[in-house]
Amino acid sequence: PIKTAKTSFIGTYNMLGLAKRVNAKFLLASTSEVYGDPKVHPQPEDYWGSVNPIGIRSCYDEGKRIAETLCFDYQRSHNLDISIARIFNTYGPNMAKEDGRVISNFIVQALEGKDLTIYGKGSQTRSFCYVDDLVLGLIKLMNSNIHGPVNIGSNQEFTILELAELIRSKINPSLKLILKDLPEDDPKQRKPDLTLIKNKLNWEPTINLNNGLDKTIQYFKMLVK
Repeated sequence: PIKTAKTSFIGTYNMLGLAKRVNAKFLLASTSEVYGDPKVHPQPEDYWGSVNPIGIRSCYDEGKRIAETLCFDYQRSHNLDISIARIFNTYGPNMAKEDGRVISNFIVQALEGKDLTIYGKGSQTRSFCYVDDLVLGLIKLMNSNIHGPVNIGSNQEFTILELAELIRSKINPSLKLILKDLPEDDPKQRKPDLTLIKNKLNWEPTINLNNGLDKTIQYFKMLVK
């Protein structure tokens, strides 16, 4: 957690300094985690969030929030050209097997013939954006004069239980779903308000979860023997 916080602050600070020296445009890959466990749903960019500053997730949540702060301080103090993308859950080929993300966890467990682990009752929701859609959104953002922050993600909302059942049905319907305790400060709902990026950049996701999972599962089949 300490290295996570240091990367968000010191890493962003160093890169902003480099961008200033060489007069480069700067893109911050921020996150929906800046909204914490939101009291507003879906989450628009002008929502300040509901974040526990001392919890086990705080190193990342608050780390990304201070990274956004640094970007705007450089923009105001040094007129640095910045763009901030608040990225919601993204998935696709080339994810790491052990990265701990819910989609890769479920796919790897299913391909290995293991029961799928769900934290809590699986009623918490997420929205999942396929990587190709995300990259196109980032390119459009960088080609614009919008500083942001701008939400980029899918506005199709699924419970974790629905996600597990969908992946199980695609790989091995006989697997069981195992429920474990929900981690501290795990957000109950997560879905972006995409009004800004639709209106300003004419962007919206085009690849639905069903098709995106098929592409992702094919990739993981090459990794999991």
